[in-house]
Amino acid sequence: MKTYADLVSPRQIILVEGTLIFVRLELAKCFDLKIVLEVDSDIRFIRRLRRDMMKRGRTVESVVQQYLLTVRPMHLRFIKPSKHQADMMISGDESCDEQLDEVLQRINSVGVLGEAGKTGYTKTLD
Repeated sequence: MKTYADLVSPRQIILVEGTLIFVRLELAKCFDLKIVLEVDSDIRFIRRLRRDMMKRGRTVESVVQQYLLTVRPMHLRFIKPSKHQADMMISGDESCDEQLDEVLQRINSVGVLGEAGKTGYTKTLD
């Protein structure tokens, strides 16, 4: 098993992402704000199917087989039970703008940034 580490300099906000990030409780405790992106299983499967067929040249049957034999069981065993570690769940099926505002409010509420607007995020409307 390959292991590696990235040196990260101190910052006001450090984003860490990964599907298994909250599985290890000792790691989950290190974060001030934990957010889970919640996507319905059928949408996750459709996205995987499209990606694997278009970008990886896989067949429908191979994607379905992998999903049933490994992806779904591992999701049920590791990812789903670890979601309770999250402070906030956002939907992968809804508009990003409203959810981004909610995430920024939560970031500001944990006192990481001080006054609102320190994120450098500017919302523009087309």
